[in-house]
Amino acid sequence: MTQRSVTEYGYQDLEKLMSLMTGDEKHSFSATSTLDVIWTLYDSVLKIDPANPQAPDRDRFLLSKGHGPMAYYAVLAAKGLIAVDDLKHWGEFDSSFGYHPDGELIPAVEIGTGSLGHGLGIGVGMLMGLRLRKQNEPRVFCLIGDAELDEGSNHEAIAMAARMRLENLTAIVIDNNSASLGWPGGIATRFENEGWSSATIDGRNHEDIKTALTQSHPGVPHVVVAKVEEK
Repeated sequence: MTQRSVTEYGYQDLEKLMSLMTGDEKHSFSATSTLDVIWTLYDSVLKIDPANPQAPDRDRFLLSKGHGPMAYYAVLAAKGLIAVDDLKHWGEFDSSFGYHPDGELIPAVEIGTGSLGHGLGIGVGMLMGLRLRKQNEPRVFCLIGDAELDEGSNHEAIAMAARMRLENLTAIVIDNNSASLGWPGGIATRFENEGWSSATIDGRNHEDIKTALTQSHPGVPHVVVAKVEEK
């Protein structure tokens, strides 16, 4: 990877940054559906130092919806966590920036994802590990797609997080009405039934996103259902 640039970028630059990534495996809608949530997280919510992205007291962001990482890479570049020039090598044979994000190759990325249904369970385990090490400050934010809730592993993670009272866990569900099975009463109800707090918002409104992600939820995990346009 090349040296990170000190140039400052804003939300208005994300489209230009995403255009640097070319090829046939864009999953462009999957990427753009997450854009506003990921931007707001890195711009206003997460405690992460670009100069030391592996600091022990950092917040953790897990992109479980890993098959559409273009928006993720663009935001990381805009925030100085990766070099803008690296975006031009997205998907190349020897590039660290593959079609799925890889936590072994990119220091600013926590885990490798792309096979759906794993991020939330990893987030639960990550917080359990932090608790055992008596690191009670870091928060874990896990972004999943609504169709991922069709995977049984998520149901186990939802139940476990509530039973263990993981109040530093926030799940963000991008709801573009692409789930095959759905849930009676809606996505938020699935989490509420297990004891989570919840907020359902417009997934394009940055102020609503920030408010929901910083909402107090003592003693329980929190889910934000971010509604965006249908796929």
